[in-house]
Amino acid sequence: MTKVFLASRNAKKLVEMRRILVEYVPDVEVLGLDDVAPYDEPAETEPSFAGNALIKAHAAVEATGLPSLADDSGLCVDALNGMPGVLSARWAGAAKDDAANNDLLLSQLADVPGERRGASFRCAVAFAYPVGAGGVAEHVVHGEMRGRVIHSLRGDGGFGYDVLFVADGHDRTSAELSAEDKDAISHRGKAIREIAPVVADVLVGL
Repeated sequence: MTKVFLASRNAKKLVEMRRILVEYVPDVEVLGLDDVAPYDEPAETEPSFAGNALIKAHAAVEATGLPSLADDSGLCVDALNGMPGVLSARWAGAAKDDAANNDLLLSQLADVPGERRGASFRCAVAFAYPVGAGGVAEHVVHGEMRGRVIHSLRGDGGFGYDVLFVADGHDRTSAELSAEDKDAISHRGKAIREIAPVVADVLVGL
């Protein structure tokens, strides 16, 4: 197996990453945080998705020695001046509580009419890998999915704010789409497809 590390414990993210990478590297094995020795995960202190993704990717390479991917993504709501943005996972507090985050977002948009509930899911995916004697190379790509926040939760797939988000040109939430349909339009799917050939070239050359 050709191994690449994804700095995440989210099982759905790991499956999603492998589903897209396998098209380029058929024998790829995507390892997550629970598959490697524990290490101190860095705080996501940067003000941008790209900055946070790079912090995590570099820490992953240092800890595992493997070519490593990391992403940072979030929901940017027009009526909230682009928030929660990089704070999406902890919008309702320190814990990554999807239910609490969704409840808070709904309450903040309670008086906002449908035509003003525009939003974007945005993602940065960073890929870092060892080069030479102690060096690390990096690549960063971005993806965006434009849509709107609806008034109530719908669907039982996906994660995070998927149950509240309907992409432009669609009438189902991201949580109601099949995995394949979501990959085709999602911010993360777009970013992973863009970086997958770069990952494949590096893995094949190792």
